[in-house]
Amino acid sequence: MSTRPEVQGDTPAVSGKRRGVGAWVQQGAVPVLAVVTGLLVGAIIIIATDQNVIDAWARIGSQPGAVFVAMWQSIRQAYQSLFEGALGSSYAISESLVAATPYIFGGLAVAVGFRAGLFNIGAEGQILMGALASVWVGYAVHGLPLGVHTLLALLAGAAAGGLWAAIPGYLKARTGAHEVVNTIMLNYVAFRLSDWLINGPMKRPGWSPITPEVLPSAYLPRLFAEPLRLHVGFLLALAAAVAVYYLLFRSTLGFELRSVGANPHAARVAGMAVGRAYVLAMLLSGGLAGLAGSSQVLGVDHWVGQGFSAGYGFDSIALALLGKSHPAGVVAAALLFGVLRSGATRMQSVAGIPIDIVTIIQALVIAFVAAEALVRGLYRLRSTGWGSAELFTRGWGR
Repeated sequence: MSTRPEVQGDTPAVSGKRRGVGAWVQQGAVPVLAVVTGLLVGAIIIIATDQNVIDAWARIGSQPGAVFVAMWQSIRQAYQSLFEGALGSSYAISESLVAATPYIFGGLAVAVGFRAGLFNIGAEGQILMGALASVWVGYAVHGLPLGVHTLLALLAGAAAGGLWAAIPGYLKARTGAHEVVNTIMLNYVAFRLSDWLINGPMKRPGWSPITPEVLPSAYLPRLFAEPLRLHVGFLLALAAAVAVYYLLFRSTLGFELRSVGANPHAARVAGMAVGRAYVLAMLLSGGLAGLAGSSQVLGVDHWVGQGFSAGYGFDSIALALLGKSHPAGVVAAALLFGVLRSGATRMQSVAGIPIDIVTIIQALVIAFVAAEALVRGLYRLRSTGWGSAELFTRGWGR
């Protein structure tokens, strides 16, 4: 007769693994539910601003059912137009991915800074500097074959963005000057510098303030035939996300950057060069932001004019927050923003919904992601203890 005790249920290892999988599922469900909640609240805003719904309310005494019909039609037409414009055809999908490409680079740029405990608000200026450097190499350098010229223009954009971001990184390391203030100020310097260049040394002769067009040898090749505009820059953005993941989570340098971001004092005691980490983090962050500008110039626009960036740099802050400063999360958030941005035009033209509604929906999604406890309370999800203490930046008190 065996005296071995009978095992009831799972072993601790199996039980721990199941709890781990469940925690991952719940943690991933929060951003998804935040998006759903943002769309639901956006639907309420659409209803409240739709004239047909307002007119139906005026007839509620004689036609009570007309209000609900008008509400449903308003929501259906708005979101159907949005998703048809973003995902309804091969051209729509291509445009969504084109819009997501600079978002991926920009979101990765801000995420790298967050992981190192730095709040890089200067991505907008770094994107602009990268675009200007790429477009100058693209039109001023002649005689290079396709591929070589493109690579040189991309490197110029990454270098310009990286050096522009390294300035506040160096000031942070040497003097303790806060990167938020310096990156904001450098944004304005970049804006005014670009205005001078576009109206002066880099102005296209006989045109309004825009630069000359990039030579075809510097174009980022398109992946499909016309009219699809999806280009190699999208694949480069995905490759950059993989590279950032291995840098942050599979390399010694990445461990140092994350350690400095978590606790710079402890990292210094452990022998890490905190100042060097700040400079390198901003250099990498600015380089990625510069590639966002390069990809847009070399793959889509082929020139730079006033108002070039269209807010990519500021949206990148939201992307990094939405993606929890993880490369995979940033890519997913960038695809979402690309879908919303691409579908907004059709929603405006077909459904008559102001394009500002899409911006409101984006803001609502970000707000619900930031208010993780609220989303968990609404959908009765248990707290996993993960993510709530995620450290994006050390704050103002350094």
